[in-house]
Amino acid sequence: MPATDDSAHGSSSPRISEWVAQQLLDRISRGELVPGQRLPGERQLAEQLHVSRVSVRAALQKLKTQGFLTAVQGGGTRVVSSTGMMDGALTAMVRGKHDNLCDLVEIRMALEGWAARRAAEHATPEQIANIGRILAAMSQTGGDGNRAADDMDFHLSVAQASGSPVYLHLLSTIRDILGNMVELNHTEPYMENHEALMIDHHRAIYDAIARRDADAAANAVTAHLGWVLARYHAMNATPGNAPTETAPPPSPTAD
Repeated sequence: MPATDDSAHGSSSPRISEWVAQQLLDRISRGELVPGQRLPGERQLAEQLHVSRVSVRAALQKLKTQGFLTAVQGGGTRVVSSTGMMDGALTAMVRGKHDNLCDLVEIRMALEGWAARRAAEHATPEQIANIGRILAAMSQTGGDGNRAADDMDFHLSVAQASGSPVYLHLLSTIRDILGNMVELNHTEPYMENHEALMIDHHRAIYDAIARRDADAAANAVTAHLGWVLARYHAMNATPGNAPTETAPPPSPTAD
């Protein structure tokens, strides 16, 4: 905590504003503030850090200039997400060619398998409980479209539990296209009454993370996304007619 703050004079000591900027950068590096997340207001930050709003304002401006933060329309500040033109280009590539969609699933296998392994090793009890709550919500949600949102939240909660801010920022580059993929996975003719199977896949991931079995967590992700990839291939081979066969869910005891 800085020793002094020049709040009484309506100005900010450069040393104090730099300290505030560093505190915010530390939160970003620890994953406490994730890409796209809106920061608390100036007053709340000032109270949290025991400095003046002038110092907070100067620190925020410094981080905006450096590209870590961006202003939100209507007021406020948000952690910069690595989306934008790159995300739009990826979306166009994936929509334009089936092979690109399958490539993205395979990349997800590598990234999310790694994240699940890390989550099994590093997740806090609170993070594991949060993944469990989202899984429960997936099981209870009906066919009103909310299950896709819960599915997306599940994958993001595993990412958060991995304890890697670098992975969170990488994930932000494909967050929108990932959301589109998850929505597709919960629509007909893709699903054809396979929602229960999908939930079993996610339960296997959660169970492995909860019991701290890193290998099983990574294997469960690979099995789940491998099934998704097989469905994409099958649907592309027979347009408009999703196959009826199902793959068994990953074993919760697999190692």
